[in-house]
Amino acid sequence: MIGSISGAESKPIRVHKNPLRKLHTGASSKIKSLLFERRWLFYIVGFLLGRAVILSVVSPFAVAFLATIWVIHRDKAPKVMIAVLAGALSVSLYHGGFISLAMVLFVLLAGIFKNRKHQQVLIPIFAFFSTVAPRLFVYSLTDTLSSYEWMLLLVEGVLGSVLVLIFMQSIPLLSPKRYNPALKNEEIVCMIILLASILTGTIGWEWYGASVEQVLSRYFVLLLAFIGGAAIGSTVGVVAGLILSLANVANLYQMSLLAFSGLLGGLLKEGNKIGVSFGLLVGTFLVGIYVNVGSLMPSLIETSIAILLFLVTPASLFKKMSRFIPGTEEHTNEQEQYLQKVRNVTAKRVEQFSDVFEALSRSFASSEEFTEEQIDDKRETDFFLSQITEKTCQTCFMKDRCWQQQFDGTYSLMENLKEELTEGKEPSRKLMREFENHCVKSRKVIDVMKEELSFYEANKKLKKQVMESKRFVADQLQGVSEVMEDFANEILKERQQHEKQEIQIVNTLKHMGIDLEKLDIYRLDKGNVDIEMTVSFYDYHGEGPKLIAPVLSDILNEMIIVKKEEVSPFPNGSCFLAFGSAKEYVIDTGISNAAKGGGLVSGDSYTTIELGEGKYAMAISDGMGNGQRASEESKETLRLLQQILQTGIPEKVAIKSINSILSLRTSDEMFATLDLAVINLHNAFVRFLKIGSTPSFVKRGDELIRIEAGNLPMGIIQEFDVDIVGEQLKSEDILIMMSDGIFDGPKHVENTDIWLKRKIREMKTDEPQEIADLLLEEVIRTRSGEIADDMTVVVAKIMKNTPQWTSIPMYTEKAQ
Repeated sequence: MIGSISGAESKPIRVHKNPLRKLHTGASSKIKSLLFERRWLFYIVGFLLGRAVILSVVSPFAVAFLATIWVIHRDKAPKVMIAVLAGALSVSLYHGGFISLAMVLFVLLAGIFKNRKHQQVLIPIFAFFSTVAPRLFVYSLTDTLSSYEWMLLLVEGVLGSVLVLIFMQSIPLLSPKRYNPALKNEEIVCMIILLASILTGTIGWEWYGASVEQVLSRYFVLLLAFIGGAAIGSTVGVVAGLILSLANVANLYQMSLLAFSGLLGGLLKEGNKIGVSFGLLVGTFLVGIYVNVGSLMPSLIETSIAILLFLVTPASLFKKMSRFIPGTEEHTNEQEQYLQKVRNVTAKRVEQFSDVFEALSRSFASSEEFTEEQIDDKRETDFFLSQITEKTCQTCFMKDRCWQQQFDGTYSLMENLKEELTEGKEPSRKLMREFENHCVKSRKVIDVMKEELSFYEANKKLKKQVMESKRFVADQLQGVSEVMEDFANEILKERQQHEKQEIQIVNTLKHMGIDLEKLDIYRLDKGNVDIEMTVSFYDYHGEGPKLIAPVLSDILNEMIIVKKEEVSPFPNGSCFLAFGSAKEYVIDTGISNAAKGGGLVSGDSYTTIELGEGKYAMAISDGMGNGQRASEESKETLRLLQQILQTGIPEKVAIKSINSILSLRTSDEMFATLDLAVINLHNAFVRFLKIGSTPSFVKRGDELIRIEAGNLPMGIIQEFDVDIVGEQLKSEDILIMMSDGIFDGPKHVENTDIWLKRKIREMKTDEPQEIADLLLEEVIRTRSGEIADDMTVVVAKIMKNTPQWTSIPMYTEKAQ
């Protein structure tokens, strides 16, 4: 139950239903802190491995463990050496002397060659010599070496080198919290070998007649068979039984017992703990009867103790371990959660491409298609009749009467003649009589009309083919759009591994006392960091942006901010935090424009686009001419530009695509200029693409930098090269872009370039909107208030992004 007392000084009160559970949780936390955070687990393992002996005299475990600690946690090596020596001395003074000589020799070799490269290759070699040399020295003191002793000596050295490689895989897995999505098969086997090696150090320990190594080996078989099934259970049994049998030949039959019990327990895991325990009992009974009936009862006692330990093991331990074993339900659920997010992000990106193709399809299949066809028919009829009159009426003495005094009647009669001739028949008598009474050269007009009609029909047929081609392209683009939209639901992506950064983040937050429940790192690309975590807070006070984000900024060496946070309304609840990259620079823009003659429709269009991956684009498009037609063309250019750029397509490719579309859309002369600036907000580098546009200016204090490039307006030719001009901006720089109405607008000014530079330099303000307004006003003033052309000016100020909270360098122990 959670309650609170109202009032200004009220504090939340927690009432626990089960005090024993709180006591158990506190004890568990203290044990975990003692074992993992203070590294006591390493010292316990070192003590047991110092005791481990196989084949009566072979002891490769101690030096191999020291070598691994030397590589992974060198600061713990002195205490580990003490723990290993204590374990060795607990066996015998002779064994302790050998282990101490081996460890000292290893430390000397590792210290001498510590600056050499490829340490992971040298360390196993050092372990080999550190194991062989002391043993050779000890043997040589007693007597000459026999062939059997030489063999044991080489076996011990080789095993020491191999165990170093195995322990390097398994020792890092002893971390209390591991965020790797799954253990590899090699890591599982290495972990089992480490556990079996540790159990070897317990040989000789008994508790009420039960061997400790047998109890623990059977307990681990139960544990892993219940988690991983028959495959993992049998593997644990084989490896543990083999190593234990090497330590004590009398235990050779234990390999069969453990392997069979692990297999049977894994097959019966659907029966939960009882089923797995029954598998171990059956295996113990069958193998005990087959090997030695006299040892059956002690073996059953050892099995019973292992089962008891297994039954009292908390379910939370099974759940945590299951996350890292492939094939378990917990591991599958965690993978599905991650894949769901990746699927959503990737599908959204594919849908953006689908929207682009759909936009291209709409450009070819206009909704005003039928209206345009009617306008085209009227225009073609006018053109056809003008061709007829040029060849017949220009030299006629009755031209003024027909085309000035009786224009409507003449046009109507000739249009009717054209329609009947188009249908492939001769004009009717009534129409011929009316036309002969009206025109003095009626026969000549009809003959010329028949000749021109073939050209008219060919032109009309060609236009129809072009229209059909447009519809075909539109259908194809629409089809591609639909295919990509369907494909967006089927995309999967493998999770990326960022284990080093995970270890750094986990350890740092632990040092700060923040209880991290879950950590997911999706991307660590520079400028596109995507991290999610679930953290437990008793009372949340903005630790996400104030503490965690600054710590992440220091670890990842870039500015990190909180993108999303969902805070639990209850004390000690779980809070979801999503972190992402902050931009190094921010943009403040100002825009001012005016239509020709003070109208409402301007042929200039402008846009500012927030692109992905930390890019910001500004663009001005000037449609040729003025009015509605120019406005539509410039808006269409920017609409296509925005949709293509937002998909991540490079700017140069996007502009070429737009140019191809504009040049294919119609035979009319509809051209547009484009002035595009793409600013990288991570380093303030700007790329200019100017297609038939005017120069731009960068104001840096009193200095003015002119940016220009020469390209034809878009839509004139299908193939053209785009010149890209780059410029490195600095903080407080002001970028000014304008249309030709501003650049060529000043009246009675000989050099508009010098005039504009002077006006910009004389401005006392650095506010983008004020600069845009003043520049437009200055140009209009030179024309005494007359707006002779469409005018647009876009001003942007680049500023260094200053975070609200600075980075916190809290991480002290770097990941190895």
